[in-house]
Amino acid sequence: MLAYPNNDETIQLIKELVEIPSPSGNTNEVITYVEKLLSEANVDTYRNRKGGLIATIPGRDNQKHRMLTAHVDTLGAIVKEIKPSGRLKLDLIGGFKYNSIEGEYCRIETSSGKFFTGTILMHQQSVHVYKDAGKAERNQENMEVRIDEKVKNADEVRALGIEVGDFVSFDPRVEITPAGYIKSRHLDDKASVGILLQLIKHIQAEKIELPYTTHFLISNNEEIGYGGNSNITPETVEYLAIDMGAMGDGQSTDEYTVSICVKDASGPYHYAFRKKLVELAEKHDISYKLDIYPYYGSDASAAIRSGHDIIHGLIGPGIDSSHAFERTHMDSIENTTKLIYHYLQAEMVE
Repeated sequence: MLAYPNNDETIQLIKELVEIPSPSGNTNEVITYVEKLLSEANVDTYRNRKGGLIATIPGRDNQKHRMLTAHVDTLGAIVKEIKPSGRLKLDLIGGFKYNSIEGEYCRIETSSGKFFTGTILMHQQSVHVYKDAGKAERNQENMEVRIDEKVKNADEVRALGIEVGDFVSFDPRVEITPAGYIKSRHLDDKASVGILLQLIKHIQAEKIELPYTTHFLISNNEEIGYGGNSNITPETVEYLAIDMGAMGDGQSTDEYTVSICVKDASGPYHYAFRKKLVELAEKHDISYKLDIYPYYGSDASAAIRSGHDIIHGLIGPGIDSSHAFERTHMDSIENTTKLIYHYLQAEMVE
């Protein structure tokens, strides 16, 4: 019987990852965490100038390489303005809507390394004062951060060290339920990062020899569009992004299977590569869904757009309510893990 990575340990690793704030542009803490974990597994790594981390496991064939990528950067915000009231106006980082963060607890990190907590609220929040509290548009003008400090004006906020450009991260509110769900912000894409890290640890511990030299890019700018378009070796033939599977009306992706992307907003993924992934899933009794993500781009599509001559693919666990109140199930984590496990030991697409 095959010994797959321990799924419970993967879930716990995902929990640890989502609890580390890492909005795009401020990911050093989580990259350092990943770097330490891989060092403990005796895996060679290096950082690129963008701050991403590349790990490499040598394979039998060093003439042809594989690259797999998942990203640790998340949605977040940055201070745009300190209001005269002492509240903060935000500018969003990543593609999401203001309504998805209304009422959310947050953390403000100053450039000097101090941290303050707050809550993201409508300016017209109180129904006892504002007649249009429920109807006002959730946008940059109407939403603000209430800081958990005794501040009544902009000068008092600045005296704390808070300034325009400070990063704001959202409380993940992670929870693992008795029914096997993990619900949290930032499962996009820390669920996939946890899967890859657990697989790397397993490969090292079990001394599994890979058929090809394989690079693992933990990218840190995917949410803003350019996490995976560099540091691809000339020998790289196959490039597989591990990211979330998008759920909603008209989608086949669910929270229990691995989603194999056929096409996203960038166009179709490599046809033969996709068929190879399906073949592996069926051969090893792995539950999967084929799907199209209409408003989506990945590190693999970024790599293609930047001109790399590679075969590209995209898979991932199914995530409900993406870029908002996300949730997946341990079954989806397990099926995604199994497909990547077999892919890493399979022959390349012919």
